[in-house]
Amino acid sequence: MVINTKTLRFMNKYVIGLDYGTDSARALVVNAQTGEILASSVKYYPRWMKGLYCVPKANQWRQHPKDYLEVLEASVKEALGKCAPDVAANVVGIAFDTTGSTPAFTDETGTPLAMLPEFEDNPNAMFVLWKDHTAVKEAAEINVKCKENDIDYSQYEGGIYSAEWFWAKAIHVLREDPQVAAKAYSIVEYCEWLPAVLTGVTKAGDIVRSRCAEGHKAMWHESWGGLPPEEFLVKLDHCLAGFRERLFETTETADKPVGTLCPEWAERLGLSTDVVVAGGAYDCHMGAVGAAVTPKTLVRVIGTSTCDIMVASYEEVGDKLIKGICGQVDGSVIPGMIGLEAGQSSFGDVYAMFRRVLEFPVKNILPKTLAGKLTEEEIQAAVDEVSDRIIAELTVEAEKIPLEESTMIATDWINGRRTPDANQLLQGTISGFTLGTTAPQIFRALVEATAFGTKAIVDRFISEGCPIESVIGIGGIALKSPFVMQTMSDVLGMPIKVCNTDQACALGASMFAATAAGVYQKVEDAIAAMNSGFAKEYQPDMQRHGRYAALYETYLKLGSFTENELYVC
Repeated sequence: MVINTKTLRFMNKYVIGLDYGTDSARALVVNAQTGEILASSVKYYPRWMKGLYCVPKANQWRQHPKDYLEVLEASVKEALGKCAPDVAANVVGIAFDTTGSTPAFTDETGTPLAMLPEFEDNPNAMFVLWKDHTAVKEAAEINVKCKENDIDYSQYEGGIYSAEWFWAKAIHVLREDPQVAAKAYSIVEYCEWLPAVLTGVTKAGDIVRSRCAEGHKAMWHESWGGLPPEEFLVKLDHCLAGFRERLFETTETADKPVGTLCPEWAERLGLSTDVVVAGGAYDCHMGAVGAAVTPKTLVRVIGTSTCDIMVASYEEVGDKLIKGICGQVDGSVIPGMIGLEAGQSSFGDVYAMFRRVLEFPVKNILPKTLAGKLTEEEIQAAVDEVSDRIIAELTVEAEKIPLEESTMIATDWINGRRTPDANQLLQGTISGFTLGTTAPQIFRALVEATAFGTKAIVDRFISEGCPIESVIGIGGIALKSPFVMQTMSDVLGMPIKVCNTDQACALGASMFAATAAGVYQKVEDAIAAMNSGFAKEYQPDMQRHGRYAALYETYLKLGSFTENELYVC
């Protein structure tokens, strides 16, 4: 039988997965039947890259909604432009994952206030990025009120509410900015707003709410009727009065369609109005799906921070309340299973911090030294080249240090601690300096610290009755840094598989798009057909694991001293 490949290509269905990260968004055009990635495009947020609206010293990180829309159109059109002409006509679904909790206040139409002329340059009217820690005080107050209440509304979120989450950020902004408070009608999560935009929603009350976002970060749970009741929210702060009624009662899993492309966005993206838009979820949760998550497997989305995801059956979780994690939510990852979330507030950011320290002479002394000898363009090229090589050269030298000489110990709390037991007031510490200390030794200690932070998370899950038999790593660090991954495997004493794509989050989004569009009946079917497989598997060196076990105990002691003696919060 002769198959006409041209005809077969027209039979294919395609989906678009959009992954909105901290610095950029990436669009993937994927064959819905096979998981083949036809094309991709990455676009950086223009205002964010200029550092606008952020105050790092105050832990204020805000993003303008216009950034999100501009890169949406540019990335989708560029990715489709790399495909055969028939592909766009056969796209059947589109889905988003985003960072979170990243909420913004809206008006009655569901429009983020920063889209209005009077608030265009007001950071408080923008999306409050996941790593914004301006609401530490508000989070502490929420924790006190939860523990004083008859029902602890944080119980399904690990029992500790974080400054990185929905209500703490909302209260902080409302207290800080009377103008925003006067105009604010509702609150929307980033991953809910983008699907609403594409489907032409014009009322805040019509926005389909994400089970993932609201279950993990906004204390939504079916057992108490959705969000915490009005009387409790007002106890947190009277500024929340009226919001619950204007928000929502129900949430939906991301495998369900929220609508189809509205005419405006169909035209802007070059797609049909028949394209189904799936519900939104957080990047790490869709990333776990893209990595083919299964029970008893911990999926680590490793980037500037980490987000660690597991799934478990209803029977396995039962009535357990897992302490100190970032939530246990029915359907937040795979519908029909409990999604479990943990993570480190900084991972790649730990290495980036050290790189910035070492960049000081490169950026401040080298240009002066070379002035008059090279052109400005040549000087900048030299600065960029040296800066780009710092981590690679540190890695080469750090790998040469025998484990027996790895005597420096650091904590990974450079940006506070997310899990176990959230505490965003914590700061990092490092011990073991001598007059002979070198930069590679410090770097090795920081790599080991991020691995020890990983073990603390794994140990918490296991102690709470959630067994972990293997680990899957996804993201750029997982693919590009064997030193980091092998160290993690040795510390854990567990094998670590690395996903075969650096776009696992966007691939997971495409799986939800395919399910919402009806290509598959359930997410598990999409995973089976569309997964990328694994590029590599790291096996632990058990001798090194034994040595690391002793160092880990020192890490715990340093952490206890840091938290309870050195830096009393």
